[in-house]
Amino acid sequence: MDLLLWRHAEAEDGTPDSQRRLTPRGEKQAQRMAAWLKTHAPKDMRIVASPARRCQQTAQALGLPFETDPRQAPGSNVTDLLAAIHWPSSCGGKRNAILIVGHQPTLGQAAALLLSGSEADWPIKKGALWWLLLSTRAGRTQAELRLAISSERL
Repeated sequence: MDLLLWRHAEAEDGTPDSQRRLTPRGEKQAQRMAAWLKTHAPKDMRIVASPARRCQQTAQALGLPFETDPRQAPGSNVTDLLAAIHWPSSCGGKRNAILIVGHQPTLGQAAALLLSGSEADWPIKKGALWWLLLSTRAGRTQAELRLAISSERL
């Protein structure tokens, strides 16, 4: 299974938190990463976004249908993120792909757990993408980091 973790692009400060919009810089970050994803991401990818406005705007930059999942909202945890992707049962059988558009610290904590076996506060920059390959072999689940890139590096 390909799991792509895309942190929302730069957003304005303010309240309520759920209504914060992307800044002009954030809109450019989202567009740049979306263009890259359209060329490089797996086809038929399931896209799941936080209901927060900044994540919705980031996901909309792709111009593809996506789901909104409240389990990805600010303040969610790794357990919520993994439940949304049906981990580890999603790794069996045919290869599939899921793109999560979400928040820190949850995305970094999920990456840390899947790659190292323990949850930690790994930083993921605003607008950046981490691409993991998750698999199950002989009853063991494992993850491999395929790519970690910020929109500024594209």
